[in-house]
Amino acid sequence: MRYLEITVPEGKRRAVLDVLEDEGFDYVVSDETSGRGKAAVVRFPVPTQAVEPLLDRLERAGIGDEASVVVINAETVVSEEFATLRERYSRGGQTGSRTSRQVLRTKADELTPPFAIYTVMLLISAVVATAGLLADSPAVVIGAMVIAPLLGPALAANVGIVTGDGRLKSTGFTYQIAGVTMVIVASVALAMLARLAGLEPAGVDIVAATELEERVAPNLFSLAVALGAGIAGILSLTRGFSEAIVGVMIAAALIPPSAAVGITVAWGMSGAAIGAAGLVVVNLLSINLAALATLWIAGYRPQGPFDVSPTRTPTYTYAAIFGIGLLILAAPLAGVTLLDFHTTELQSAAESEVNAVLAEPQYDELESDEVAVELDGDYPTQSVDRVVVTVSGREPGPEPGLADRLYKAIGPHSDGPLVVEVQYVVAEERGENATAEATIERGRRTAAAESRP
Repeated sequence: MRYLEITVPEGKRRAVLDVLEDEGFDYVVSDETSGRGKAAVVRFPVPTQAVEPLLDRLERAGIGDEASVVVINAETVVSEEFATLRERYSRGGQTGSRTSRQVLRTKADELTPPFAIYTVMLLISAVVATAGLLADSPAVVIGAMVIAPLLGPALAANVGIVTGDGRLKSTGFTYQIAGVTMVIVASVALAMLARLAGLEPAGVDIVAATELEERVAPNLFSLAVALGAGIAGILSLTRGFSEAIVGVMIAAALIPPSAAVGITVAWGMSGAAIGAAGLVVVNLLSINLAALATLWIAGYRPQGPFDVSPTRTPTYTYAAIFGIGLLILAAPLAGVTLLDFHTTELQSAAESEVNAVLAEPQYDELESDEVAVELDGDYPTQSVDRVVVTVSGREPGPEPGLADRLYKAIGPHSDGPLVVEVQYVVAEERGENATAEATIERGRRTAAAESRP
């Protein structure tokens, strides 16, 4: 329930009261004597579902921006007339109990902090996220998501679009672009300092060392987080769910990938930086498209006969921009997804073939330790480089012909040229009895045997 207080301008008193009487609202009127061009103050309780249609009708009656409207949450109203009114607007259920457009704009605006505070919080988030990625600490990265104030700007931009609020729309997009830029710049600076200080040695594959691969070579499943975040963000705003939890979800789609851009730039990995930047843009488009579509489907747009068309055109325009951009950028993600499927299939097939080959009598002394499919590291669109088979045995030397034999078995499962590399590990057991307390030494005694097409 809500409690409305409307300050009625001069000459509009009768129009306001006619609307309220026609709708059946039980109101109280007080004369306004401040001399500021106001005629009266009208106060009355109203069902939550009735706030939006009532304000729309008042606007159509000519009560526009010159009137002041205050909407207050009400705990309870004891009145038979109000119970009848609530039943009429509830329509037999709670499906219509959504936040009004007018309140929605206010809530979206409140979730967007002052720019100075927004900048400070994002810089802190960038530092924490970069440190977490460099230290390979998921807990620290999650902490960076919690403090990032990205929910408000993402929602404000799209609320502004569908309700025709240009200021809210401009603020939302400005905050989003500036925020992502700040995170990337701060991450570049921190990663450069870490590299110069020797905290992460130069020359190492920083992507493999810090588990950044999923962010520099994203696949289509990455879209699920961003699309879900956009939908959940709007539902949290309109249905009263926890904004804090949804804010973490939106930050999860933007903060770590932005920090990954900064880290890979600092390491001079242009391909990986492009992959991470692509994920940032895709997630931004996905969040905004999902939020915009959810708002429009839920009916958050001006309902008056003269307001729908001006708002519909910008909404469709932005939706088309988001959608087309997303489709274009999703193509590389689809390629990465197909590569992931192919790599998984090749891994499974290679393990089966290796076990079958080593089961042959001439290889009785050898056992398969590991079968790994390695990619070429050419981010963001990688390809299969080689299959590395690690076998163990008691003899220190390589087994003649084994690499060729494995290549012939594994090669047909690959779509392109393939290198099959065999690495030997010698197992030595010390002590007279092979017991559970026996000491096992494993060391790589040879390099690899390779077979190339």
